[in-house]
Amino acid sequence: MRRTEELVHEAYYVHNWNCARTALLALGDAFGVSIGAQLWNAAVGMHGAGGHRDQCGLVEGSLLFLGLYYSERGWDEKRIVTLCNQYAEAFVREFGSLRCRELRPGGFSDHDPPHLCENLTVRAINFAKTFIEKQTP
Repeated sequence: MRRTEELVHEAYYVHNWNCARTALLALGDAFGVSIGAQLWNAAVGMHGAGGHRDQCGLVEGSLLFLGLYYSERGWDEKRIVTLCNQYAEAFVREFGSLRCRELRPGGFSDHDPPHLCENLTVRAINFAKTFIEKQTP
């Protein structure tokens, strides 16, 4: 867990990466998966749907990782889609929503400190890691 905390803090405060990229980075680190440039670049706008405050980037990044991780393990698309749906349902049960504006502590304000979701990010990444570990024999 400490490794996740360190990666999240560095991603946010050193690199200013968004939550989706941070989730990809931490999950890739945890499972020994390299995040390629195309996926990394594709995740640039995945923080609340490009700042729209809708689907949480922590969900988006984790779903991207699930697709990458399980396709590399030979799972077919239908099985991966089913797993992503199960992940989303489990995420809602654990955190109450998939929406950034509902998950972010205190919502949004012009006076928010940077990276207000740091603790939520650590919790969500650890949740995703546990979810993945339960799927893998």
